[in-house]
Amino acid sequence: KPPATETNPALEDPTPDYMNLLGMVFSMCGLMLKLKWCAWIAVYCSFISFANSRSSEDTKQMMSSFM
Repeated sequence: KPPATETNPALEDPTPDYMNLLGMVFSMCGLMLKLKWCAWIAVYCSFISFANSRSSEDTKQMMSSFM
């Protein structure tokens, strides 16, 4: 059994956080510069972030971030 993540934060997977940040950056580029490929990459990053999120996270915050 792995140790609890509250006592050892180094074991947490940062992938959802990075994908959420990349999704925001690409979505802003897609909106401001009207680049369709940036918007599609943002949707892809958003799906990855949503799929890899922890179940203990707030569902309301996760859905607003996804939208």
